[in-house]
Amino acid sequence: MAKTLLTLSVLATGLMAGLFSAFSYAVMPGLRNTDDVAFVSSMRGINKAILVPIFGILFGGALILLAASLIALRHNAGVRPWVALALLLYVLTLLVTMAVNVPLNNGLETGSGSAESLREAFESRWVGWNAIRALLNTGAFAAAAVALLRL
Repeated sequence: MAKTLLTLSVLATGLMAGLFSAFSYAVMPGLRNTDDVAFVSSMRGINKAILVPIFGILFGGALILLAASLIALRHNAGVRPWVALALLLYVLTLLVTMAVNVPLNNGLETGSGSAESLREAFESRWVGWNAIRALLNTGAFAAAAVALLRL
């Protein structure tokens, strides 16, 4: 049971790390050279499109799976610290997402004013914090993978 939970944790954290990282190295650099109207329109479309069940399952599921893995491995002193680290890094990823990226997404969606002003209030802050959450989530994935290899 513990190995299955940990394997699923690695998969979920890996998929989330890949998503956040893809925004850092492909999506946002690709949008960087668009005009303000195209940028705002594209990000609004992306923010709506991402709210599908699979995203919610992975986003919340990684947290649940890591916590369940930590509980299931409570007697495995060689693996448990790696799972605890993965859980901590993933919780930090969620905190950044909920405290910074989601409010910025919401502001972009509901904000008024010119596309230029909306983009100015959004882009650089969102990109910087996305890079942080991509690094945190990648660390969570790596720690969970190390735990799985040690199991």
